[in-house]
Amino acid sequence: MRDLYATLGIPRTASEADIKSAYRKLAKELHPDRNKDNPKAAEKFSEVTRAYDLLSDKAKRAQYDRGEIDADGNPANPFAGMGGRPGYGRGGTYGAGPGGGPGGPGFEGFGADDVDLGDLFEGLFGGRKNQQAKRGFGRQPPPPPPRRGADIQYRLAVPFVDAAAGRDQRITLADGKAINLKLPAGVEDGTVMRLKDKGHPGTGGNGDGIVMVEVGPHPFFRREGDNIRMDLPVTLDEAVRGAKVKCPTVDGAVMLTIKPGTSSGTVMRLAGKGWTRKNGKVIEGKPERGDQLVTIEIQLPADLAALEARLENWIDPARPREKFGL
Repeated sequence: MRDLYATLGIPRTASEADIKSAYRKLAKELHPDRNKDNPKAAEKFSEVTRAYDLLSDKAKRAQYDRGEIDADGNPANPFAGMGGRPGYGRGGTYGAGPGGGPGGPGFEGFGADDVDLGDLFEGLFGGRKNQQAKRGFGRQPPPPPPRRGADIQYRLAVPFVDAAAGRDQRITLADGKAINLKLPAGVEDGTVMRLKDKGHPGTGGNGDGIVMVEVGPHPFFRREGDNIRMDLPVTLDEAVRGAKVKCPTVDGAVMLTIKPGTSSGTVMRLAGKGWTRKNGKVIEGKPERGDQLVTIEIQLPADLAALEARLENWIDPARPREKFGL
């Protein structure tokens, strides 16, 4: 019987964060698209995914730790912990007594005159099975449960701006059907999504579709938690006199007001223009989002001749390095 903790390479005392971190690392390493020359990668990928699904569920993990369910989430052997073969008593062995019958020295619990073993097994297994119990104190193993179909792995490339705003994505499945996929709040590179029953068919039902999200980079946006940062260049005259300038966001350009005398390095905040928050909170029908933080960068003109002429004989009295003791 495989051990789910060993499958993920973590101890049984691992925290939820440890489980998630171990799974993400293994999922990236074992994804079939990155292991096309290793046919066992897909099988191992499904193994670690199933292990994560069970251990990330608090209730199922507790049942697994107590031995109530197995690594597949099925009920464990109902006779586990009863001491091995039927017929053993508490603290002793069941064997022949001085008269050749049961109940001799060393047998504890009950004797042959106390209970009919056939009746005992009839109560456990049903009327027609008691004859088999009397003959061999055993029963035929149950047939194996129907097997579910194998999972199918997908890789979904999501543009940065779509991931930030939580826009639905279109994905084509192995059967040729295309569906709209809703991204989870706070989606990030490496997030794994499960599409129930979208895998290969099997006698026990279809497997699942396993989708790994890959968030693409952006030329000027960068993520910082739930916020998005960017640097916005402005001209010297816009910074000195003030101006209204266009500023890009993941939702499209907006007008940004630059106050007169704005210094390079000033950070301006655009509320609600950041990344969807992981808390999944919805405001006015839309997921709550972080902010966009815009850092102002003053860009000097390429030709400084005209500027130098205007600044002739003018010296700025400010002492910007005074705080450094310089």
